[in-house]
Amino acid sequence: MSGPSAVAPEGERSTVLLVVRELVVLVVTALVIAVVVKSFVAQAFFIPSGSMLPQLQVDDRVVVSKIAYRLHDPRRGDIVVFDAPGGKAKDERPLPARVVRSIVQSIGLAAPSTDEYIKRVVALPGERVEGHGGKVLVDGRELVEPYLAAGMTTSDFTAVVVPPQTVFVMGDNRSNSADSRIFGPVPQSTVVGRAFARVWPLTHTSFL
Repeated sequence: MSGPSAVAPEGERSTVLLVVRELVVLVVTALVIAVVVKSFVAQAFFIPSGSMLPQLQVDDRVVVSKIAYRLHDPRRGDIVVFDAPGGKAKDERPLPARVVRSIVQSIGLAAPSTDEYIKRVVALPGERVEGHGGKVLVDGRELVEPYLAAGMTTSDFTAVVVPPQTVFVMGDNRSNSADSRIFGPVPQSTVVGRAFARVWPLTHTSFL
C-alpha cells in the first residue's frame, strides 16, 4: 500500500511568487506615490536649528504645502521653506542613494541637507522694512509679532525696499538666525512652499 501522496510543490511556489510579485508592485507603487507627492503636493521637513524658536523646536517635523503659492502669493506671517541662497551643491551620490535619501526625507524620517532654509515672511514686494529700536517697522509702522518669545528684540538693520517677486524673511529667534538681514530678500521662485502643520512630536501637533 502506498503512503500518503506528497503535495506537489508547484502550487506552493506559484503562491509564493504571486505574493512576492504583489509585494514588489505595492512597494514600487508606494515609492512612486511618495516621489510624486513630494515633488508636486507636500513634503515633510525636519527642523535642524533653533532659528524659529519658540514656535518650532529643533527636531520638529513640519509639512510644507507645495501648491499653496500656486493658488495665492506669499502672505506676511507665512512660514516658508526656500532654497538656500547661493544655490545647491551638486549631489555626487549614486542615483539609487539619492532616490532613497529623497524619499526618506520626504516623509520626515531624516534630516534634510542644508539646501533649504525655513523662515517667516515679514515684508512683501514694494514694502519698506527696517529694524529700529528693537522692533521691525514696515512702511514706518511697527509690525505686531505675537509669535516672538517674550522679551525678544530685533537688532537694528538698514531700511530695505523689497523688490518685486521677492519676500523679506526672518527667523523668529532673532538673535540666532541667518535671514534676509544677511542675504537680502528671497526670490519667490526659490520658495519651495508654505509650512502649514507640525506633525512631530505627536504631543505638539498643530497648525502653523
